[in-house]
Order: sequence, then C-alpha cells, then structure tokens
Amino acid sequence: MKKVVFGGCCLLVVSCSPTPPPRADVHYTVGSAWQADGQWFYPREEFAWQGTGLAVRQNGREGELTANGEVRSMATMTASHPTLQLPAIVTVTNLENGRQVRVRVNDRGPAQIGRALALSTQAANLLGMGNDPAQVRIVEDEAASRQLAETLPGGVALQIEAAPKEQVLQSSLGNAGDTSVVAGSRGAEAAAPAGVQLPALPVVYTQGYAAPGMLWVETMDFTSRSAAMMQAGGHGGMVRPVMSGQSMMWAVRQGPFATISAADAALKRALLNGLTGSHIVVE
Repeated sequence: MKKVVFGGCCLLVVSCSPTPPPRADVHYTVGSAWQADGQWFYPREEFAWQGTGLAVRQNGREGELTANGEVRSMATMTASHPTLQLPAIVTVTNLENGRQVRVRVNDRGPAQIGRALALSTQAANLLGMGNDPAQVRIVEDEAASRQLAETLPGGVALQIEAAPKEQVLQSSLGNAGDTSVVAGSRGAEAAAPAGVQLPALPVVYTQGYAAPGMLWVETMDFTSRSAAMMQAGGHGGMVRPVMSGQSMMWAVRQGPFATISAADAALKRALLNGLTGSHIVVE
C-alpha cells in the first residue's frame, strides 16, 4: 500500500512540473508544400514579390515557434504569408486608410483561403485594422530579404571567390536579449553560430492616402493566351497579361465583387472548377 501511494505522489509531482518555453532556432527556410482550408500552397523564393489581397489578424498562440524558428510574439512587427521564403521583409499598406507598416514575415499562414497575409496584433493595430479583413498592398524589400537569406543559418551564402567569405555575427543593441545580424569575414570552413536572434522591427507606421479598390478572383497558371481565353469564356472572366519572374503569363480574372463574401464565394467556385492557385486581389 505504501508503494502505491508513493508512486502516485511521484506522478503528481511530474505532471505538475512547468513546461519549459520553446527555444528559438532562427534559420532561413523555404519549406515544403502545405495545406489549409482544402487548398495547397507551394512556397518558393521570390525576393521582389508584390501583390494585393486581404489581410487578417494572426491567431497563433503566443510563445510558439514560427516556421523559421522565432518565438512568436504578438507585440512584434511580424506576419505570416502562404508562400514567401522565411524570413522576408515586406511593406504592408492598408488601402482602406493609407497606413503603412514594415513587418518581418516569419511564419506560414493565414489558414483561410482568400487571405493573403496574417498580421501580428501589434502590426494590425498600427494599420488601423478591425476584426474584419482589410484590403492591403504587399511589397517585398528585395535587398533586406536577400541579406537574410545570405546570412542566416540554412541560407545559401554568396559564392564570390574574389571576396572574403561571410558569417553571421551578433552585436548587442544595448537592450537585454536584443541583437542584430551583421556580416563579417570568415574562413571557408566557418559556420554561422547557434542562437542567432533577429532585431525587432520598429513599431511605427506612416500615413499615406487611402486607395480602396474592388475585389477580383485571379488565376495566373496560364502560359498560353488562347488557353486563358478559353477558360475565361467558360467562366465569364477576362484575360490580362502578367509578368512572373522573367516569363510572361496570362491571368484570368472574375469580378469585380463589391463584398468580401461575394469574392469568397467566387474563389471557392474557381477552386472547385480546378483553377488551382486562384486568389483574391484588389484593384
């Protein structure tokens, strides 16, 4: 009887032990395909990406690790994107009120089709967002995003034989636990150190002019104009040329739609009809 009671006490002590917080493991990643709300997304490197769409507030739990190994904090200027390499630096403009912020994309999301970006509480508040989706324009900072890819663990460093190799160093910014990533010379055999941290982006916004638009459902998977026209004719859409990297693509657009619910319904129909890659844009 005494042994049973003693064993039970041990189990009680173990079960009440606090769970240690996750340890940050900041690194560069593109990641594999993932699925949300019945739609597949295929991450890829795009250092000069830009687009429009609907942004929402993040709903991830505080303190969890993001897809690139940062500890999630809703008080930072961060965001989630379906396909951009991580991390990436982007400027987000709320087209409904003209506010603009700069955030670091460090996670996958949003987990709802038809949404282009999920913003931390801090970033969403600065953009003047409510609980409903907001029309936004997203423009990636190519130089800043490339620097992260070239300096963080897991990234591909620049291979320039005539120049000294680079490594990631940490330098204090004066506040406890706050460090910045800088480049320094190293030997070819040296590796990036463990425990890299990224500096928090400034909690600021700039005010511009509001420029809300109409909502459209766009599909950009067509390399042939004739194929795009056939698809558009069958679903009451229009065809427009778009540049994808160095290649010319043809997009089919349906709309415009005056409400988010109408755009969402059209997007679901497009996906059910096999138009993979369809998404909502603002213009």
